[in-house]
Amino acid sequence: MSKLKTYRWVIAAAFMWCLAGCEPERLIFKGPYHVRFTEETASELESYSEEIALSVHLVGPQRSEKIQMSYSIAGDAREGIDYEVLSEKGIVEIPANESFGYITIRLINNANNILESQDIIFTLEGVSPVDLAIGQGDSEIGRTLTFTIFDDCILGGYYTGYGPSNTVPIEDIRITSADCNEYFLSNWDINLPIFNSSTERDLIFNDNFDNTLTIPEQEEQTLVEDQATIRGSGIVNPLTGEITLTIEFVDVEDIEPQTVTFKRQ
Repeated sequence: MSKLKTYRWVIAAAFMWCLAGCEPERLIFKGPYHVRFTEETASELESYSEEIALSVHLVGPQRSEKIQMSYSIAGDAREGIDYEVLSEKGIVEIPANESFGYITIRLINNANNILESQDIIFTLEGVSPVDLAIGQGDSEIGRTLTFTIFDDCILGGYYTGYGPSNTVPIEDIRITSADCNEYFLSNWDINLPIFNSSTERDLIFNDNFDNTLTIPEQEEQTLVEDQATIRGSGIVNPLTGEITLTIEFVDVEDIEPQTVTFKRQ
């Protein structure tokens, strides 16, 4: 046998050996079957107005009967002030032939321009059927979920924007701030007829802390250069939190100031 053929035979044999012996070991979960929070941590701004579903899931085959778990609540977040529990308090169920159950909460927006945070700590305490474990492994991973509520600024949150009477309202417009003085508005163009197309146009405004707002001069990036400078003013309804902004076009005389209103969702 030539040296070349011998070399090729050795390479082929090594390749076949690797196919048989080098294949990664397949890890198959064999239990114990257990229930756990899907995530160990979660967070949201207090201005988030939608319901929040915190999931608990079954690690193992689905059961023909429902799984019922008890849980406790701790932490420095205050129920009724910072949040409310919408689902049955203290009990969470995974329905028969399903893998997930949910604790549903809603945050209460009590923004006061003090930027701190509070925690809600949910802990699974018991489960039925009793052959299921709580948490994964000896360290009981997923037995506890810590939900952090981040304080928001008074004007922060999600809004629906309204333009002139012939325009369609736009939902989920976001207002954010890092210091509760300068705010970022994600979109002020509520399908305004002065523009040829509907485009999200953001802007910055300042809270004067007397229910009035100032829109400092800034460049609107979606407009041509010689028409891009905008500025304006606004007011806040202290009872409803409704925001009204009037945007002026500094460089264009024949475009009237545009007034848009934002109502908290």
